[in-house]
Amino acid sequence: MINNVVLMGRLTDTPELRRTPSDISVTSFTIAVERSYVRAGEQRQADFIDCVAWRTTAEFITRYFQKGSMLAVTGSIQTRTYDDKNGNKRKATEVIVDRASFCGSRAETGTTGGYQQAAPSAPQAPTAPSFSTGSDSDYEEIPGEDDLPF
Repeated sequence: MINNVVLMGRLTDTPELRRTPSDISVTSFTIAVERSYVRAGEQRQADFIDCVAWRTTAEFITRYFQKGSMLAVTGSIQTRTYDDKNGNKRKATEVIVDRASFCGSRAETGTTGGYQQAAPSAPQAPTAPSFSTGSDSDYEEIPGEDDLPF
C-alpha cells in the first residue's frame, strides 16, 4: 500500500515547538496550498492542510520557518478520532511530516543557512572538468564553433 504526500505551500502561522511528557519535540501547523485550476474571472483557491512534525523535523521547522514562509514537505496522511469538549466524536486528517525543505530565496524564508538533517540537502552542481591542452591530455581542442557536427 502507498501513502505518500508531497506538498508545497505557505505557512498560515508561525509554528511553535512543544514537548510531550516524555520530552519528544512536536509541532502542528497548517500549509496553504494553491489549487492548480482557476475558473475564468475567479481568484485562485487554496486548500489548508493540517500537518504534524515530530523530533528533529519539528525542531527544524520551528527554527527556520515562520508565518508566510514557503516550504515543501513530504510525509503520509493519517486520520484519528477524538472527542471534542462537548463530547462529540470528531475525525481529524493530518499529514505526518517526514521531511521538510526550503522553497524560494533566503530572503523570502528568512534563513541564515546551516539547516539540519531533517531537510534534504540540495544537490551540488557538477563542476566542469578542467581540460589541459598539454601533451599528456586525452582531449584535444576543437578549432572554431563552425566545425561542430551539431
